[in-house]
Parts: sequence; C-alpha cells; structure tokens
Amino acid sequence: QEGITGRSYLWSYFPAAAAAIAQMLVEVARVVDGERLAPVELWRKLSERFALIGVQGVVRMAMAGFDVAAWDALAIAAGWPLATLLGSTPKRVPAYNSCGLGLMSPDRLADEAEKLLAGGFRALKLRLGYPTLKEDLIALHAVKKRLGGEIAVMVDYNQALSLAQALERGRALDQEGIYWLEEPIRHDDYAGNATLVRELKTPIQIGENFSESDAMAAALAAGAADYVMPDLERIGGVTGWLRAAALAATRRIEMSSHLYPEVSAHLLAATPTCHFLEYMDWADKILAEPLKIEDGFAVAPQRPGNGLAWDKKAVEKYRIA
Repeated sequence: QEGITGRSYLWSYFPAAAAAIAQMLVEVARVVDGERLAPVELWRKLSERFALIGVQGVVRMAMAGFDVAAWDALAIAAGWPLATLLGSTPKRVPAYNSCGLGLMSPDRLADEAEKLLAGGFRALKLRLGYPTLKEDLIALHAVKKRLGGEIAVMVDYNQALSLAQALERGRALDQEGIYWLEEPIRHDDYAGNATLVRELKTPIQIGENFSESDAMAAALAAGAADYVMPDLERIGGVTGWLRAAALAATRRIEMSSHLYPEVSAHLLAATPTCHFLEYMDWADKILAEPLKIEDGFAVAPQRPGNGLAWDKKAVEKYRIA
C-alpha cells in the first residue's frame, strides 16, 4: 500500500505442484491483506489459518515465498540490505558449484567438473548412487583426477542407499578425502543417520528436507548430522531460517544453504555458523543481476532488500500463465 514491492521466487519438482503453490499464494494474500508488515507475526497468523490442513508441502512453500518477499519489502523500506536488517552486513560467503555432475559417464563427469570451476570455485558437488560401489568410485576418481587435489568435492546420494549400503560405501569413501557425504539414506531416518555419524570419518550432511525448525531440532537431538543445510522454501522462508540458524548456533553445527543462492547469501552472512552457499544458476535467466561469484565466494549486492531484481523482458518471455 506504500508502493514497496517485496520479491521472491519459488521452485517445484513438478509443474502441477507449482500450480498448487501459486493457487495457495492467492489465499495467503487474502489472509494478510491489510495487515502490518511484520513477517514473524504474519507467519504465526498464516500458520493458524492453515492449521487444519497442515503447514506442510505446498502450503509451507507458499508461506515461505510470501515470507521471503515480506522480509525483502521490510529491508527495502528500511533502506538496508537484508543481511544488515538481520544484524549483519553483506559479505563474501564461501560457495560451491552445484550446477551439474549428475549420473553420467566418467569422461563427461570430468569435462563438466572442469567447466564448473569457472568463476574461481574451489568446491563442487558430485551426485553418486550408481548400481555398484565400484561405479561410484570410478565416477569420483574421474572427477578428482581431472581437478587435482586442491578442490573440495561434496558427494550427494539423494537418499538412494539403505543403511547397510551407506555404511559399505561410506567406509570406502572415507579413504577418498571427500568433504561431506550428503543424504546417503532417508533424510528422516535420524537413528540411521546417527549411526553413520558415529561409524564414518566423513562428515554427514543433511537438512534440505527439513520442513520446519522442529524437524531440524529433532535431527540434531538425535545426533543425525555433522553439518546441516536447510532449504529456504521448506524451512519456512527467512523466518524459518532464523530459527534454524539459532538451533545450529546452539549446537555449534556449521550450516550451509540449499538452493536459492541469491537470498541465501544474505542469510548466511547473518548465520553464526555459516559454512557454504550452494550455488545454482537456475534463476539467472529471469534476473536483471544474477548473484556474483568472485574467487569462489558469493557476493551479495549492497542495495536495499534481498538482492532480487527481475529482468522484465525475460519474465514475459518465460511466462506460462
């Protein structure tokens, strides 16, 4: 009502889910219409409104998208970058490139890994989960041989393994010097992940599927992770992130981001146990100023807000509804 527009974007694995999130945002807008711009209080109000259907899934994603935009508007109104509004300042955040390295032939992996170092990255993520351990090791060796020993390699299994498989492959990977082992088994098997933490030398990373800070608290209480990496959309926007960051700080657990690098650069700057930013370029085509990477660090813009600015022509070009 004062002419300030907050910005955010959301992402979904399925087009149908994206349509559902968009429809839920209509209801979110109706509930908060005319309310004072106080994101934490608006999150409480929306949680009460949707309590009977559950603040999960597409409901939570819609709420998170609104919450990010609300915090952006608040920062713009204050004339501060989001990181400053949160008590910090925009700063260089260590980043790893996560824009590829899926399951593919060793030669293709090596070629793609080399390309991903553009921008000065010193770390990248490799997806594993081939039918056999031998194939996993061949893929990893192909990447490491091409890159040399100075590049950190994070390995992500995307929950593909059983606990027994994770122990077998994890013990083999312990000899390979990888930086972390991400979601080797079901993300919500906290007992199983705690076993991996105890039995393996390589740090266990989970968190992208925490659907609220309570889930993260339960995982940390179970000793289910060495590192955590909440997803801005699932954890509950900026409001949910701040709660998660407080939990990580209490436990002295290093915290990274999952997706949404533009806003995450501000949030990690205000996170006491800031670790790594996951860099993805998925939104670049619709952004007037994509996030800058310099010498392997993400550099959040100094202008007021969360740094998102649309390329209006691109938005129209890719509009589907």
